[in-house]
Amino acid sequence: MVKEMSPAELKERLDDGADIQVIDIRQPDSFEEGHIPGATNLPIDRFAREIDDHEWGDEIVVACPVGESSRQAARLLESYEGVDEDARVANLSGGYEAWDYDLESGT
Repeated sequence: MVKEMSPAELKERLDDGADIQVIDIRQPDSFEEGHIPGATNLPIDRFAREIDDHEWGDEIVVACPVGESSRQAARLLESYEGVDEDARVANLSGGYEAWDYDLESGT
């Protein structure tokens, strides 16, 4: 079962310097328009194909526009052998529509 992380919790944890890997699965043009500071773009249409190309951390939050596609990607990460079984994988509940904080733009 994929855990959920609220935007407020993610923002607080990032502000506190937590080592959280944020994966944004939107398309590159949407990512460039604005994303969570420090996020990595791995579009959903390339996610499964490129999963081996990434170093996965101990805490990963996956984000999409509304929190549905990212839940599926988080499930895939939970079962992926390249992610430590003790890693915490979460879905950003509500996705970008629920993110009321500043965004970074560009790549």
